[in-house]
Amino acid sequence: QVQLVESGGGLVQPGGSLRLSCAASGRIASINTMGWFQQAPGKQREMVALITSGGTTNYADSVKGRFIISRDSAKNTVYLQMNGLKPEDTAVYYCNADGTYWRDSYYSDVFSSWGQGTQVTVSS
Repeated sequence: QVQLVESGGGLVQPGGSLRLSCAASGRIASINTMGWFQQAPGKQREMVALITSGGTTNYADSVKGRFIISRDSAKNTVYLQMNGLKPEDTAVYYCNADGTYWRDSYYSDVFSSWGQGTQVTVSS
């Protein structure tokens, strides 16, 4: 199907910045929405930011004005620029994408895939 590989996590001090990347690969026919989710220890996975194929974005209230989501459709890649990081941003960040893939030469099917997650730690 479709695989997602994330990169860019790490340890950063409060107020610092990080840029996450997520590249999709496989028999991709089209990608609709791509997005980032976070999961802190003991908590449920929550939406951080989404971007549609048309470029419409949606952000969680907690990151508005600090995080920017973007995508390079030619590279099937989504980015998350994280600025003004706070300790409460500490979590594993997961990439998600949905769309269609080629089952064979004639038929496509829908997919929704998750990346393996990348740790972001904000601490002094």
